[in-house]
This record gives sequence, C-alpha cells and structure tokens, in this order.
Amino acid sequence: MSVPYETAYEPPESPEPHSPEEHLERLLGRALNSFDLPDEVIRRLDSALAHDSSLHSAHHSAGLHRETYRHTWLLADASVLTLWELVHNTAPGSAPTYEVYADEEEAGVATSRLPLPPDPPACERPVMLHMSADPGPRHLYVPDDSADHARRLLRRAENPDGDVPGEDIARLLRAAFAHQITQAFGRPDLSGEARLSFSLYEHAFLLFDGGEISLWEVEHTLTPDRRHMCEVYATEEAARAAMERRARNAAAGQRRGGVGNTRAD
Repeated sequence: MSVPYETAYEPPESPEPHSPEEHLERLLGRALNSFDLPDEVIRRLDSALAHDSSLHSAHHSAGLHRETYRHTWLLADASVLTLWELVHNTAPGSAPTYEVYADEEEAGVATSRLPLPPDPPACERPVMLHMSADPGPRHLYVPDDSADHARRLLRRAENPDGDVPGEDIARLLRAAFAHQITQAFGRPDLSGEARLSFSLYEHAFLLFDGGEISLWEVEHTLTPDRRHMCEVYATEEAARAAMERRARNAAAGQRRGGVGNTRAD
C-alpha cells in the first residue's frame, strides 16, 4: 500500500545513486536481524543486476513512527527477489531501528508486535478513487525541445533486429512540445567499474493536441565489452520483457565463461 504523504524519516538509503551490491550492503549493515536471512537469499542476491526501493506502508502517531519499505532486485536468471525493511522508533531512546525480512508475512508479524496499529488486511484497505471530468496530464512536463529529444532517443536505440517503435509513433512524436524522464527501475552505476547493470526509464511526451505518449528505455551493460547500450520500446511490458531476456542471456553467457551475446532473444 503506497502512502501519499511524506515520511517521518528520510528514505533509508543514500540519496546518491549506487549499485545493487552497495544497496544490499547498506540494507544488511543497518538491520539488527540481517543474520536471520536465509543463506540462499544472500547467495541469490550476489547475481543482482538492478534494484528498486519504494515505501510500502507507514503509520505515524504521538511521536511514534513505523514504515515498511519494499526493496526489489532483478537477478541474472531473470527472477525477481524482494526484501521487506521495517523501520520504527519504538525502542527506548526513540532512535530508528531497522529490521529486514525475506517474506512480507514475516514483516507483517514483526509490525504487529509494535505498540502501533498494524496495517489492515489488503482486502480491507481503502481504495481512493479520484474522479474528474478533466484529470489533466499524467506527468509534470517540461517544455524543452521535446520533439528533438524523442528523435535522438529513437536514433540511439540498439534494439535486437531493429524492433524499435515504428514510424507511426515517430511521426506523432514530432508534435511533442514537453516531456518528462522518470526512472522506473534500477539505479545508474557511477562507480566507474565495469559492472553488469540495468536501468529502466520512462520518457513521457506531451503533444500539441493534448495527447500523451511514453517511450520506455532500457539501459544496460550486458555487452561483450561492458559498454552502455540503449534499447527503446513502445510499452513498459515490452521493455521489462527485454530486461528479462537480457538477464537470461547473461546467465547463459556466464555459464559459458563470458558475458553473453548482445542479442535479447
């Protein structure tokens, strides 16, 4: 359950981008119970290619705070692994306490032990519907030579078999006058080391007629020389499927003693 208000704590991670390995190290380093995680979970996380974190639920009252974060990793075998982090200040001294769990149910049990109201069952959580005759644009767009940005994005795409979004989409994007770029999964690796990594970006465009179009960019280093490569897709589903295919190829390439070929099929 996402919550639409600011949390009492800063998100329990560095504001600077970092690799999946660094993110896991920080998560385990601050958790009081990290030694309880199964060895198999830690072993699988050694092959993480990308990660993402989000606030799952929160409760704040009378100076006491409790938040649950979802940390998700994309692994080299194309599977996804999630850890649940519980952060609260109910211990003596009110200092933040961090706990980590491999199962959402275990995190829920730990939450129920705190002197705070637990989350309601998923079936009882309220669903907020916002009805409006004119909901307006879905994104916070910025006018900035957006048609040229779309052209350059499509031009640098290196999709396998050249299956980039077609001329019909390119033609519509010539009428784009504003856009917004949002990172949907992963973190850029700024370490300077040659690592395997994934990032997924949404490039949303606002057209002169009020229409909206999004392109989905997969940036990765699953190339023989570990160079950054860009693929662009018309839907998020197609982009995530390409990430999973790349991850499977990387796993197969590593078993053969290399990174794998640059094709996603």
